[in-house]
Amino acid sequence: MEKKIIGRKEKISLPKVGLKSVWAKIDTGAFTSSLHAEAIREVEEDGKKVLKFEILMPGHKDFTGKTLSFEEYKQKKVKNSFGQAETRFLIVTKIKIAGETFSAEFTLSDRSSMKNSILLGRKILQDKFLVDVNKVNLSKAYRKKQ
Repeated sequence: MEKKIIGRKEKISLPKVGLKSVWAKIDTGAFTSSLHAEAIREVEEDGKKVLKFEILMPGHKDFTGKTLSFEEYKQKKVKNSFGQAETRFLIVTKIKIAGETFSAEFTLSDRSSMKNSILLGRKILQDKFLVDVNKVNLSKAYRKKQ
C-alpha cells in the first residue's frame, strides 16, 4: 500500500463508538493512540467483566453522554505526556481515516486538560501514512476519491 499524506490534525471516524468525522491530533511523538473517556469502570455482567465508559467531554459538539461497553479490552502501561508511567485501559476499534478503514488500539485517558480529545500515535500511522506538519485535513482528498 502506498503511504498517504495526512496533516497534523485530521477528521476521523470511529464507527463502533459512534463518532463520525471528528478531529484528531496526529502525534508522531506518541506511540499509542488515546481517546478521552470519563466514568471508566469495570463491571460484571452475566459473569463477565465489561469495561464501561463515556467518550469525549460534555462541552464537545459530538458528546452524547451514551455509555459504551466493551467486553474485549486489556490494561496497558504507558508513559503519559509528562513522562510518568501509568496504567490505562486499552480497546481495539475500527478507525476510518483518509479513505482507509482498519482496526486500531486506543488507550482511554482523561484528556480534559488537552486541546484535542483524540490523539493518533505512531502505531496507527506506521506503514500507512506520512505526516505533513504544516497542513491540516489532508485526508479529505482521499475521502472524496471513494
